[in-house]
Amino acid sequence: MTGRSRTTAPNNGAPVPDEGQSYTARDIQVLEGLEAVRRRPSMYIGSTDPRGLHHLPREILDNSTDEALAGFCTHIDLILRHDGSITISDNGRGIPVDEHERTGKSGLETVMTVLHAGAKFGGAGYKVSGGLHGVGASVVNALSEWMEVEVWRDGKRYRQRFSRGLPVGELEIIGESNTTGTITSFKPDPLIFDDTTFDFELLLDRAREVAYLVPGLEITLLEEATERELTFYFEGGLSSFVRHLNRNKQTLHPPIVIRRTVNGVAVDVALQYNDTYNEVCFCYANGIPTPDGGSHLTGFRSAFTRVFNDFARKGKLLKEDDTNLSGEDVREGLTAALSVMLAEPQFEGQTKARLGNAEVKGIVEGVVAEGLVQYLEEHPAETKRILEKVVTAARAREAARRARELVLRKGALESAALPGKLADCSERDPRRSELFLVEGPSAGGSAKQGRDRRFQAILPLRGKILNVIKARADRILGHEEIRAIVTALGVGMGDQVDMSKLRYHRIVIMADADVDGAHIRTLLLTFFFTCLPAIIEGDYLYIAQPPLYRVSAGREEHWAYSEAQREAFTQQLKVGRENRNVEVQRYKGLGEMTPEQLWSTTMDPATRTLLQVDLEETRRVMITDLFETLMGDEVQPRRAFIQEYAKAVRNLDI
Repeated sequence: MTGRSRTTAPNNGAPVPDEGQSYTARDIQVLEGLEAVRRRPSMYIGSTDPRGLHHLPREILDNSTDEALAGFCTHIDLILRHDGSITISDNGRGIPVDEHERTGKSGLETVMTVLHAGAKFGGAGYKVSGGLHGVGASVVNALSEWMEVEVWRDGKRYRQRFSRGLPVGELEIIGESNTTGTITSFKPDPLIFDDTTFDFELLLDRAREVAYLVPGLEITLLEEATERELTFYFEGGLSSFVRHLNRNKQTLHPPIVIRRTVNGVAVDVALQYNDTYNEVCFCYANGIPTPDGGSHLTGFRSAFTRVFNDFARKGKLLKEDDTNLSGEDVREGLTAALSVMLAEPQFEGQTKARLGNAEVKGIVEGVVAEGLVQYLEEHPAETKRILEKVVTAARAREAARRARELVLRKGALESAALPGKLADCSERDPRRSELFLVEGPSAGGSAKQGRDRRFQAILPLRGKILNVIKARADRILGHEEIRAIVTALGVGMGDQVDMSKLRYHRIVIMADADVDGAHIRTLLLTFFFTCLPAIIEGDYLYIAQPPLYRVSAGREEHWAYSEAQREAFTQQLKVGRENRNVEVQRYKGLGEMTPEQLWSTTMDPATRTLLQVDLEETRRVMITDLFETLMGDEVQPRRAFIQEYAKAVRNLDI
């Protein structure tokens, strides 16, 4: 999450051109070397917020991972230093240091300062790799205040320093070495990033993920400031990964592992069904997460749908006049990890969120189908349990479809479904419209009176919504408050989501600042994460920050959003008032504020603070784990979580 509040500026038409201004070839700029990266960093790392910041160590880690995939690296260290820099080292072959024929520079300097320079284009250096564009290391260098690279190879220790993409001195020999490897240290440039602080938990998540993807690779993560140190090593690979994801769930069978290489494409799959109703699937290409899927995920899902329909027909669980099982049916309660390795992956963009190789679809579909058929034929008891689950899911889906049609029927917003509940805004442009999901009718009433009716809509929610982690789609859509939310948003739910129909481009959760309010926020976040993740991925979801205290003396008042602010305002007024008549009022409920107060503190775009809910790609495993721990059926993991983090709680209202 971030604390930024975005506003949409009105478009008042195109600017009027200045007839006296010329436009010639002299006006065309040519950016040399890494200057383009520093001028337009988002083109290379996606953004300059925390998401883009953490893309930097991932690029260097990916290079070390490529060495491991090639069979030359067995250990990787990541160290968060006291000064805010990070060191990533591996015991691979070491970056070449001999002179490059074309650039006239050493191999190390070429890799670190020249875009599209790397050993992964022709296949001579690596059979498979994740960094195929040759821009990773040089981009990290360009966006770092300083970088130092030490290479151990050929019996020597070499070192070279860089600053903002440029070499600082020549490559030098600093000693001898009887081993090989690369040590890369860098500090992100504060001129590029507003916040250069690395998140230990986020890096931990990626380090563990890499260890699962490369069996036998040991990865150690150390934070000097806290002395936290963790080491990951998994012989089981993706099978261990799936066991980890399902560790707090009741499973139907041991993990199914499918491995095969076809036409140079290595397919590695581990999957396991559990008794929940949600699908969890992580897919990778050459060790790189592909959160947007691609051809490998399409082939994987196609195989599932085809195989389970065949088995359901053969087992007479589906009658001749029954409709086929859908992909949603056969993947209910499925936890899976899919990895493909290939020589020339076609990623979409430098951030590599989606795999585009068309031929991979058929290969993965064939491998997965063959492996599934073999397992299902050899394990009749497990097959029966799985088939019973997917057929039950199909029946529930049909019930959910009927409920969804009721919710989404044409004109539902004008029907009797939401009278007196949704107070809509007059603005019809979704980009300028806001929907506040407000806890309780009292706060909803204040919000309706205090809002700006032109662009702010209010939907009061009665009580706590359903915990969707524990419910099927038919029960979810049968819940009155969830139906109201889905209808108001207009995009649908499940496999029929159409984001082009979204009626509001800013959806704000506004709940009380107490324990019940925190619970309601968590339930709503669980709903969006599980049922409508596209809302989060599109940067449409926010959390309002109402004040905790009103500190006043006479006609002077201040709103405090933290204990520290309350104390500061109190002392400020005491000094000004000579320690007399300073009143501190605690606000736990939104309904305690007048409409005017609620507007000025929490809803006015000019003064409010909104936290944007950000589903970072690099936090996927961590976030999935957290929701399952907090909202799942198993009590013990939740108890352990509370015991571990209880001492870190602040401002707990009971």
